[in-house]
Amino acid sequence: QVHLVESGGGLVQTGDSLRLSCAASGDTFTSFAMGWFRQAPGKEREFVATIKWIGGDTSYADSVKGRFTISRDNAKDMVYLQMNSLKPEDTAVYYCAASRMYIASRVYEYDYWGQGTQVTVSS
Repeated sequence: QVHLVESGGGLVQTGDSLRLSCAASGDTFTSFAMGWFRQAPGKEREFVATIKWIGGDTSYADSVKGRFTISRDNAKDMVYLQMNSLKPEDTAVYYCAASRMYIASRVYEYDYWGQGTQVTVSS
């Protein structure tokens, strides 16, 4: 069992930056791939970024590639999402998730989810 708590969301303007944090507790953190997803009103939850459980390999959605960076600190059981050059279309609730797979990018591949943090980007 893994418990995830996101933080760091807020209201920003176009072009601003935010860093989301996700604190994990429970089962061995390093055994899970970690991911960030987002869900805008009226839309399905979509993949943003993932980082594998060891080694640091990452993968990103095309819409955020070059602007967002996912990282993890296994010593602190933390995962981060640095978001730069934010756009209004990045507005969504952002979720942290943990997967027992080596690396994962689909919603159904994730076993545990946080409660989400709201990110709003004004134009």
